[in-house]
Amino acid sequence: MAKRKSAAKREEEFVDAVVKVSSVGLFIVAYLITSDVKLSLIIGGVGFVSAFIFLFYRKAKYKQSVKRSKIEEIDQMTGIQFEYYLKLFFQQQGYRVDETKTTGDFGADLVLSKKESRIIVQAKRYKNRVGIKAIQEAVSAVAHYRAKEAWVVTNSEFTAAAMELARSNKVKLIEREELMKMILELNGEEPTHLVASTKEAEDVGEIKLICKRCGDVLIKRKSSRGEFYGCKSFPKCRYKENIS
Repeated sequence: MAKRKSAAKREEEFVDAVVKVSSVGLFIVAYLITSDVKLSLIIGGVGFVSAFIFLFYRKAKYKQSVKRSKIEEIDQMTGIQFEYYLKLFFQQQGYRVDETKTTGDFGADLVLSKKESRIIVQAKRYKNRVGIKAIQEAVSAVAHYRAKEAWVVTNSEFTAAAMELARSNKVKLIEREELMKMILELNGEEPTHLVASTKEAEDVGEIKLICKRCGDVLIKRKSSRGEFYGCKSFPKCRYKENIS
């Protein structure tokens, strides 16, 4: 199975395609109509400049969206902070939000309720793409929490395999671009207060860093591969979680 292209790669290919189609396409059309190479080159050049201006505007607008959504600040959160951020976010959307137990959460981080709707949410604050494990956990949580839907929300993207598994199991995936859009559409408000509230709750979040295997506290440890959360009972318990 081919690897899914990243948003940055897709954007780069889109830019390249627009420039080529605008300049080369206009040149060909102009030449077919006028049979004048010089005039056609001028028209093709106009198309190139127009495409460049459009793409400059598109890029500036995207950067503004990134800034307003505070997605780069979300990228710096811990997993626990991201869960808390989503709790506040969905509460603003009118959901009743319940946090699950850190130990034995049965594949759900949050449970959303509104009228007759009950949704379990997996929160994945990742640097890399989210794989099929998150989808499998979300699917298993639906029956346990008697939910109608399962969502997996991430500040990153999903692998092609994860997307395929989600489609066959009707799991809703909310990745970086859609999350940004949802944040910006929420009453047209700046999410600054959400980010601030989340950071203020950092100490509360740290208390929740509990080993899901034995129930002891997780602490920061270092290895040749970098920092991670490891069980305080090591080596008796070797449970660990990635910080990223």
